[in-house]
Amino acid sequence: MIKSVYNYPVSTLLDIESGVVYAIPRYQREYTWGRVQWDALFDDLLDNELHYFLGSIICINQSQDTLAVQELELVDGQQRMTTLSLLLAAIYDSFSKLLNLGIEQQIELYNLKHKLVLKKAPNQPRLIPQVQNSNQQDYFTVLGQIGILEDVETVANAGNRRVFKAFRHFLTRIELFLEHSTDPITKLQGLLEKVNTATLVKIEVAGHSDAYTLFESLNNRGVPLTAIDLIKNKLLAVLESQDKGSIDKQYNRWKKVIEALSDDYAIQERFFRQYYNAFKSSLKDIVSVPVATKSNLIHVYEKLISNDAEVFLQAMIRMSEHYAQIVGYRPVPGQPKLSALLLSLDRIQGAAAYLLLMVLFESKAALKLEDVHLEQTVDFLIAFFVRRNTTDLPPTRDLTRIFMDVAESILTLDGVEVVKHIQTRLKAESASDEQFERSLKGPVYEDNKAVCRFVLCALEESRMTRENQVDLWALKAKQYIWTIEHIFPQGDNIPASWVKMIADGNAVLAEEYRQSYVHCLGNLTISGYNSALGNKSFEEKKNRVDSQDRKVGYNNGLYLNESLITEDSWSVEKIEARTGKLVAEVMKKYPLMVLNADA
Repeated sequence: MIKSVYNYPVSTLLDIESGVVYAIPRYQREYTWGRVQWDALFDDLLDNELHYFLGSIICINQSQDTLAVQELELVDGQQRMTTLSLLLAAIYDSFSKLLNLGIEQQIELYNLKHKLVLKKAPNQPRLIPQVQNSNQQDYFTVLGQIGILEDVETVANAGNRRVFKAFRHFLTRIELFLEHSTDPITKLQGLLEKVNTATLVKIEVAGHSDAYTLFESLNNRGVPLTAIDLIKNKLLAVLESQDKGSIDKQYNRWKKVIEALSDDYAIQERFFRQYYNAFKSSLKDIVSVPVATKSNLIHVYEKLISNDAEVFLQAMIRMSEHYAQIVGYRPVPGQPKLSALLLSLDRIQGAAAYLLLMVLFESKAALKLEDVHLEQTVDFLIAFFVRRNTTDLPPTRDLTRIFMDVAESILTLDGVEVVKHIQTRLKAESASDEQFERSLKGPVYEDNKAVCRFVLCALEESRMTRENQVDLWALKAKQYIWTIEHIFPQGDNIPASWVKMIADGNAVLAEEYRQSYVHCLGNLTISGYNSALGNKSFEEKKNRVDSQDRKVGYNNGLYLNESLITEDSWSVEKIEARTGKLVAEVMKKYPLMVLNADA
């Protein structure tokens, strides 16, 4: 139920005689506005006449005592209100540093202070940001630094976070605004008047469920709410309406879901799509869409939440934990082999199969699956995706349908029959051995770098022992330490030493060879220090050491390089021969073998 809708100037929303406080609930996302939005707000205020319209805010007003401090829960518009408050703080700081302020300006400065803190309670900020990413403490620290709040403890690295950056940005904009003014006091008063007279539509509602219904219909200026935001808001609104005062408890339960999925929005969204697609057959009485997509995700989840919000949240908590294990974020308890296989599936870009794995993990007991059955399934999926991502067969557009069909068709089976059914169905959809071999012999690096890296690492890892084991997937500054190296360089400008070696000095022929052979498996290997090799001659690449006497050439102990260090030169014939050898190894390592009847 909407209590009121009024278009107020900022000076009224922050009236110094009122005891209104705007509190941003902890379940709201952190402050996200950046330079683009800061500048847009500042410039719009300057470029427009007084009473410029800034948008709307939605507040929940559950106060009963009109004489006490009235705390409004700001459920939409926090980005705008936080930014306005930081701009006012910057104006206050700039004003306070001007010389020769008259009585009128001192009164104005006093009034400005009490737009930021209550007049009757000077240690009570008018705005209470949410706590994520230290937003609240950083904002209080800003007020402390400009002398409005006392005894504020500064948290570490506050200056590097967004709240402080916004404040400093406005200080800079104000400084530039006043730079050549002969009357900075009057000019700054003019800016303050622009802010004070700017208007916002303030919508007060009675509860979270009422607030939710407004989120999508209001075209608020700012960072748009994502589908996941809207799902969360709908869920919390329904749960809170069923259990008044439980919003913090429900938000903490929701956090378990998001924490399991990481802060990567793409993964979060994929989880919600795949959950419905995985369990569509059991949800068809609630939602009747053929497949969950980005465009219908909100519709799907509104239905699921409205049907039973508590059951839905319990399912999300449970399934997100499964998903964290499936994508490799968390190990599967007591199953190191399965955990390693799942990590490999992620590395080969097998995400389309996650919806099937969600069903297997959730229904493990009902389907009478043992650990070995899950291992066999994931091992087969790895081989399937090595082939699929090499050949592009089946096409990407068909993958969701295929795995949805498989997920539904196993529900009447159990044990090893589940595994065999999955293997049989996927083998029928997969590229043939001939297609796989043909693609492997082509420019695999150019076609799919991730596949290329995966198979080279897999071949190398299969030869490793405990004594010579290295982590080929190790990262440094988010970059792989071990990278793919082109033996015959891939760049357009072929070095003279390579033109001479590969094409007997014929630059035109060398370029033809480069285009035909440079991205083939036989011309690729793994190096820990790729940048140190680059366009160097073949001999230099073989034996190079760095300033720390590390072997950065092909003499680095890897199996893939053993044959290279015995070569005196490199040629297209040797590329073809090595390609054939490596292709045979890959095909042997990734067959699509269906379990026999006695397995």
